Formats: sequence, C-alpha cells, structure tokens
Amino acid sequence: MTMQLPLAGIDAMPSHAHRLFFALYPDADAAAHIERVARHLRSTHRLRGSPLAVERFHVTLHFLGDYLWVPRNIVAAADEAAATVVTPPFEVSFDRASSFGRSRNLPFVLRASDDVAALMSFHGTLGTAMTKAGLGRYVNAVYTPHVTLLYDDRCVAEEPVDAIAWTVREFVLIDSLIGQGRHVPLARWPLRDLGPC
Repeated sequence: MTMQLPLAGIDAMPSHAHRLFFALYPDADAAAHIERVARHLRSTHRLRGSPLAVERFHVTLHFLGDYLWVPRNIVAAADEAAATVVTPPFEVSFDRASSFGRSRNLPFVLRASDDVAALMSFHGTLGTAMTKAGLGRYVNAVYTPHVTLLYDDRCVAEEPVDAIAWTVREFVLIDSLIGQGRHVPLARWPLRDLGPC
C-alpha cells in the first residue's frame, strides 16, 4: 500500500517523522540530577546548546529506524522480541562527561568509566531477541552507553562528574517525533527474573 502525501507544502515536510528505538529511562531522582549536571556543565564550558527536557534523558539500547509513519510490523516484531527478555533489575552509573563525535552539533554526553557489564549484557540479550524476531538488521554489536545532555558545536574533552546512578527496572520502545522534541512511549516491559525453579 502506498502512502498518499498532500502536494501542497510537500517540499517542507521532513523526510522522516518518527524515530523508533529501545531505551532506558532514569528514575525521577536521577533525571533531576542529570538536569542539574547538564546546566552546571553548560555554564562551566560556556556552551550555547540547551539541555534536553528532563523527560527526554535516556540511554538508547537499539535504534529501529526512521519512518514517515509508525510501522506496525516493526512495532509487532519489537514487542515479540522484548517479551522474551528475562533479566533481573540492574544498576547503571555514569560518571564522565564529554563531547561525542567529530562534527558540528556534537552531542555532549554522560558516559561510564567503571564496569557496565550488566548494561552491556542486557544490550546483547535484547539484540539476540531482536535477531530471533527478524530485527537483526537493527542490531549493532558496537555499543557505547551514554546519556545525551545537550548538543553544541564546541568539543569538550572528557572530565569526571559526580556519579549519577539508578536501578533499571524496565525498558521502553520509544517513538521520537523528529523535529518536535517529544518522546512517545509505545510499550514498556519490566525487568524480571525467572526466579527459583
């Protein structure tokens, strides 16, 4: 089925309107801490970019593509994959800040210097489930966990910050409305353990 687009104003329409990805969100206390750190670092380094809205701070797990509309088949496959993931809650901690990348409009991010084995393991487990559900083309073995604070053209070298930690208790499928600065949760899955046999 072909999507019919209106002719008037079509040149001004974005090429993609929806960005889908799996993510982890900090709890309320951690999100507030992230916001304080973002504002402090922005001032310290005289950055011009505005911090993201507190409800948009997240850790991306796997990117599922950009689309003109939300594809039901991708969402269904994502749900199929996520439903099979069995992982107990785990801790994450971010204690470094730096620019990420080498172009303009650089993400300024939080990163982890210590062991992130539980997060890396969860990323891999979800990637395996995605592959089994037919989403293997979206699984990237190279993964650098981070929380984007803001975007700016200045490059800031890595520096330590007070550790920001929280317990991950769920993961979320997000529809990011491109150009609108909004995240719409499409589905959530609690982390769980099978428990004793």
